[in-house]
Amino acid sequence: MTTRVLVTGGAGYIGSIVTEQLIARNRQAVVLDDLSTGHRAAIPEGAQFVRGGIGDRAALKEIFGGPPIDAIVHLAAFALVEESVANPDKYRANNVVAARVLLDAAVAAGVRRFVFSSSCTVYGVPRAVPIPEDAPMAPMSPYGETKLEFERVLGEYAARHTLSSVSLRYFNAAGASDERGEDHDPESHLIPNVLAVALGKRAAVDIFGIDYPTPDGTAVRDYIHVDDLADAHVRALDIPPNGGGAIALNLGTGQGSSVRQVVDMARRITGHAIPSTDRPRRAGDPPALVAAPQRAAAVLGWRPRRSSLDEILGSAWRWHRAHPRGYRT
Repeated sequence: MTTRVLVTGGAGYIGSIVTEQLIARNRQAVVLDDLSTGHRAAIPEGAQFVRGGIGDRAALKEIFGGPPIDAIVHLAAFALVEESVANPDKYRANNVVAARVLLDAAVAAGVRRFVFSSSCTVYGVPRAVPIPEDAPMAPMSPYGETKLEFERVLGEYAARHTLSSVSLRYFNAAGASDERGEDHDPESHLIPNVLAVALGKRAAVDIFGIDYPTPDGTAVRDYIHVDDLADAHVRALDIPPNGGGAIALNLGTGQGSSVRQVVDMARRITGHAIPSTDRPRRAGDPPALVAAPQRAAAVLGWRPRRSSLDEILGSAWRWHRAHPRGYRT
């Protein structure tokens, strides 16, 4: 069993909850984060914190010069699709070039297990849903391209070094743990923006696209509770290495919910009207993204436990009401 784990991006939404679960399962966690988008207050008590980016050689030397790191969970990436279109060089510099600096340092330090936060954006517009892992790869943004490129880098390293990697292709992470939730600036995700209307922070929620070939005309996505997502990362750390190799797994439920379904459920849970405004489609948004999750079930022994839409929205609503300014005090 891996015991000492480096979590890059551990001050972020998903990274902080992965760290929370590692500590709860008696693992030692080291968090590397430059706090450019994460929050110091999100890092769980008991984790060692090193401030720096994944390409920061001094920070990496500090980490790998200490007690041995058994494994890495790598979540430190820029992740805004629209920003990646406007500034693709920024995304490649961090998500691929700097990530290779981290990877080289890990290999030199003898790390043999690497879990990578990938994305369903590697598929682009799928030919069919649910989407299996062997579906064609056709990312539609520089963000998705960087995720796919780094997956391929991991495959190259698996062939050249005794490194085992698991790339976890997230679908739509959502919800909150009891203590940690979603606090982005800007916020691009549907659920916190819907709840912001209920909290009086926004006048209405924008619905981008009402003419998709879906049952109600709005885009369909596969929402997965962040606690379930974090559980998959911890399980991925314990796959027998078998001398190296690289695999990719979808993390989703296999069930899709439309934008209108999310808004309607939020109205029921919050008791607020939540006005909505219909907008044109955004370029590059697929009609439907739903995971085929069978491989993750077989490889990790993993199944979502908290990912019903009402539980996702209920947990997020509780957290946002308790933290109306997020992690800012």
